[in-house]
Amino acid sequence: MDEPGHRAGSHMKLRDLGYRAAIRALDLTLSTIALILLAPLLLMLALLIKLDSPGPVLFRHVRMGKRRRGYEAEDRYGRPFTLYKFRTMFADARERFPELYAYRHTEEELRTLPIKILVSQKCDPDQVANLPEAWTGLISDPRVTPIGRWLRRTSLDELPNFFNVLKGDMSLVGPRPDIEENIRYYSEAHLVKLDVKPGITGLAQIMGRGKLTFQQINDYDCEYVRTRSLWLDLKILAGTLPVLLNREGAF
Repeated sequence: MDEPGHRAGSHMKLRDLGYRAAIRALDLTLSTIALILLAPLLLMLALLIKLDSPGPVLFRHVRMGKRRRGYEAEDRYGRPFTLYKFRTMFADARERFPELYAYRHTEEELRTLPIKILVSQKCDPDQVANLPEAWTGLISDPRVTPIGRWLRRTSLDELPNFFNVLKGDMSLVGPRPDIEENIRYYSEAHLVKLDVKPGITGLAQIMGRGKLTFQQINDYDCEYVRTRSLWLDLKILAGTLPVLLNREGAF
């Protein structure tokens, strides 16, 4: 006769398997529909980017995805994959502004600065006390092209993420994929984010997006990992549309 603990464990595994199957089906269905319906818009945006500045239409960037169960030490920060976005910066931004790619943050910055400021052009020390007015500092980021500013404010630069969902690197809902340089600042508790696939949208995205600090985003993402369910994913998807339309937390 099976032990009660064994039966409970089997039930949990079946429920997890059912959840993952349902989410994958939802990912494939909605992403396919979105790419078909948005195809004319995608082509128009690609043309605008080409006319705005020289360089590729798509921005390909290495991000860290879900780590394997029983991961090895080298897999601690997740498995790398190529994220697709529309390019919003000048193609030679890294060469022109190398100081903005240092990814050196203090504990105070991680705790107090909105994430969009932290990962972009930082405020002067005197400005930090004036938040949220200092959020407008991102608008002057010298790396961003004119069309790129509009794409970021409308979040249209993220549309190619749907290709990542089709490939299986991402899901519609989950923590936003991060770069390894930032993940090294995660606390041990925050590394649980890497136990699920990253997503196009997530709990942090409907709770403030770019207005949140680095630590606040990680806290929301960990809350999602602990409580995720099909119902929660559907609620987050439904809550994402009004956030996008109102441009909440977008810069």
